[in-house]
Amino acid sequence: MKRLPIGISSFEKIRTGGYYYVDKTSFVKKLVEGGEYYFLSRPRRFGKSLFVDTLRCAFEGKKELFEGLYLEKKWNWGEKYPVVRFSFDGGKVENKEEMKRYIKSIIKFWSKNYEVEIEEELYYSMLSELIYKINKKTGKKVVLLIDEYDKPILDNIEKSGIAEEIREVLKGFYQTIKGLDQYLRFVFITGISKFAKVSLFSGLNQLRDISLSKEYGDICGYTERELEEVFGEIIESEKELLEIREWYNGYWWLGSKIYNPFDVLLYFQERKKSSYWYETGNPEVLIKLIREKKYEMPNVELMMSEEDLNRVDVEKISIEALMFQTGYLTIDKVKEEYDRNFYKLRYPNKEVQISFNENVLREFVREWRGEDSEINPIRKALENVDLEEIEYMINRLLENIPYDLYGSDEKSIKSFLYVYLYSTGFECNAELHTKLGRIDIMVRTPNRKIYIFEVKVGKDEEKAIEQIRDREYYGKYALEGEVIICGMNFDMKKRKMNYRWEKL
Repeated sequence: MKRLPIGISSFEKIRTGGYYYVDKTSFVKKLVEGGEYYFLSRPRRFGKSLFVDTLRCAFEGKKELFEGLYLEKKWNWGEKYPVVRFSFDGGKVENKEEMKRYIKSIIKFWSKNYEVEIEEELYYSMLSELIYKINKKTGKKVVLLIDEYDKPILDNIEKSGIAEEIREVLKGFYQTIKGLDQYLRFVFITGISKFAKVSLFSGLNQLRDISLSKEYGDICGYTERELEEVFGEIIESEKELLEIREWYNGYWWLGSKIYNPFDVLLYFQERKKSSYWYETGNPEVLIKLIREKKYEMPNVELMMSEEDLNRVDVEKISIEALMFQTGYLTIDKVKEEYDRNFYKLRYPNKEVQISFNENVLREFVREWRGEDSEINPIRKALENVDLEEIEYMINRLLENIPYDLYGSDEKSIKSFLYVYLYSTGFECNAELHTKLGRIDIMVRTPNRKIYIFEVKVGKDEEKAIEQIRDREYYGKYALEGEVIICGMNFDMKKRKMNYRWEKL
């Protein structure tokens, strides 16, 4: 049996070490035939670094590593090119001087590797000299690969002053590439986020962004077909496949639905579902931004333009855009209006849905408990329509929210309630539009119990339930299962929710 390539980003190691490999080499050919300058944004641990290394091996002409793969008979192995690769996925850079030293150290490494002497001292001038001298020495144009281009900025994104300084250093570095066109054969840049071109890649107009290109939607991660073809021998049952799909599939970059590769490999190693990818990440920045937004949770019902979805910048950060680019949200639907694409976002799968919302609750709610009933205690109460227990659990949640976190209107209360219900892993939607209004929160359990909540603050729970009835929020759900409607009124002084229930 082959080995699982957990955490391995070396193409050569995977191909010579008896590891499973999902063949992505067709994209190498497609890229090279389609252009010379590319940018790709994908979340961490989705295989970007492995693909960059695959490009390196192809351009260096290491044919033996591609035996049996798509590219073996689709590539000119007699044509080899010098490759220079920058990876910013090392240790954390904490100021602009460290950033400059880091860049210089990589340039010095490649100068020694190709035995060319660098005389310039400015980091961006050193890059120009490096590429020029390698080109002159080898007589070949240089392939430039830059991996995790934005990590130094993202590591400091909550410290806007430092992030801006590091961005300016990197801006000088990336802009140097434009003047090297005659010496470059191919340029490929990867990262997690997509900072506005004007702020980082200014002038590099030939850089094609393939992050939301349908033809490259499957370039990272595993498709359903790839999962079954490559790992079929170790998938024990259809039930197990369904479990893997529910927990780790669901990412969509307009191609196929994509599995998180890191999760899949860890699942096969441990043989149990867990939040493997989520637990290796650091959503602290997102939590801090939610605090700055006055605890209003990301609106996954929001339709965002492609421009807004792609843009993250130091000065102005959209929580939804950052969550999308870092992998906590994915595209659900695409709608074209006025010759522009708009995207609706959603949580990709159960891993992210449950883990992120529980993380938010731990950050904002004193004595948060999520230990019972597999995920958290309210799950069984919802499935069993135990209304007293539901009331108790929600009130306990609200009692443990620090007083200064409550807003003056319904938004903050709805936000915490929505996060709590979403953390169950059940289907949960907020602000659902109907022909006569909007449902505050709808929850659907696996055993077809459908809850419709209308939330008020300082008013009357009877008025809330009347609104549900008068506007017939329950209409479309009447034939789908047992419908339970709930009018809720939060007493800000007593910090207690009052309820009015009806079963339809």
